Amino acid sequence: MSKWLTQEWLDESLELARDQPERPGSNVRLQYVVTDGPDRDVRYYWIVVDGRLSETRLGELADAEVTLTQTYDDAMAVQRGELDATAAFLQGRIKVDGDVGKLMALLPITTSSEFKAFTEAVNAVTEF
Repeated sequence: MSKWLTQEWLDESLELARDQPERPGSNVRLQYVVTDGPDRDVRYYWIVVDGRLSETRLGELADAEVTLTQTYDDAMAVQRGELDATAAFLQGRIKVDGDVGKLMALLPITTSSEFKAFTEAVNAVTEF
């Protein structure tokens, strides 16, 4: 089990993402900012190439195309599947800066059965 929002958790998530299908042209550099956590704010990023997670690390991505900012509680609810990310965005609970079109282009991926299975696998090895 990896503690949520640690580099170990990100590394394990990347390994679990290896089986995701390729989706040519779905490329984005995402910065996540999780605020108001029990220890501190957490910043991490995902680099998605052809619909597959290719890199994820704690820290700042200087050339992020999209930045998603949400509270710790909302981020945890989204991760656990208790809060729909699209609904949270529409409610203003997830703030988006940057290329919203790039983010919207990911919807077919994030709503796929493969991505849902990936999220479930990640949650199964996550200590919240």
